[in-house]
Amino acid sequence: MSELLLLLLLGIVLLISFYLLYFFSEHYFIPSLDDLGKRFKLSSDISGATLMAAGSSAPELAVVIVSLLKTGNHEAIGIGTIVGSALFNLFVIVGAVMVIKTNKKMVWQPLVRDLVFYALSILLLVFSFRDGSFSLFEAMAFVAGYLVYFGSLFVWKKLFPYQDIELHDHEEGEAGLNAFDRLLKRVIPKISNLYIAFILDIIVIGLLSWVLVSSAIEISAILGIPEIIVALTVIALGTSVPDLIASVIVAKQGRPGMAINNAVGSNIFDILIGLGLPFLLLFLFAPGGVPVDNNSLTISFALLMGSIVLLALGFLFSRWKTKSWLGWMLMLLYAGYLLYQIAAVVGF
Repeated sequence: MSELLLLLLLGIVLLISFYLLYFFSEHYFIPSLDDLGKRFKLSSDISGATLMAAGSSAPELAVVIVSLLKTGNHEAIGIGTIVGSALFNLFVIVGAVMVIKTNKKMVWQPLVRDLVFYALSILLLVFSFRDGSFSLFEAMAFVAGYLVYFGSLFVWKKLFPYQDIELHDHEEGEAGLNAFDRLLKRVIPKISNLYIAFILDIIVIGLLSWVLVSSAIEISAILGIPEIIVALTVIALGTSVPDLIASVIVAKQGRPGMAINNAVGSNIFDILIGLGLPFLLLFLFAPGGVPVDNNSLTISFALLMGSIVLLALGFLFSRWKTKSWLGWMLMLLYAGYLLYQIAAVVGF
């Protein structure tokens, strides 16, 4: 009975952590990133690939860092969260955007660029994990890959000109908030100094991620579920909620192409920086390698590569228009993936 109560308590803590992560990311951290982008006069492409990607991926990045700092070799939680979040972004977020705003023309140039770099990111991920470990050299390759992607933002538009995409405005009035959100915004003051606010937001997100990872570790231990399975499903879904909400809002505003670009761009950041940077720092201070459970990730890798092919073919056949049939197909595939993971846990 005491174990059941502990499980219930940990579940409540996990849900509160998810919600507070969403709240701080959506209402404090991402707006501060928007302000930084405006202050440094960044274009939408560069701001989206750097500041906005960092903002929407902050929970995942924090989970990876916390999983590395947590004693007891819990690296699988960080790796599983990144891979699971990438699956959620591409299947659920892109699928929902296509269903919400169907038959809408998209700008193909940035989509092609991001799909190409995303496919290369997945190939690098599979290649790095092929031997069941992750090393310093491979972490350096991940960070270098993102620097190449960042450099391509300046070149791609010159090679394939297209109209700049308007950035999503995250500002909102009190009327758009629920009662609990309004209470939180009154209790938590908004810092006027942009740089101090940015640092404090990162600290809060880090602390919440620590609580989230600790709760997930305890829950997986009580239920006897491998940590990487919890990360691939529960934690990945929870940390991706801010991305889903923001993308649905942008799609309803008539900009589905931008929402899809943000989802794919966030995945590039998640894989190359979300995994590469924390592990690079880890290896610099503690040389060695990290073991990787390839068996639990094989299906996930196959789905990631398959989703790229499916999206590319769907975009070509639809002449770069959003199609509801493709959206439903993506979301059904993700539902099937979740059922497979659940079946694996219960032993079917």
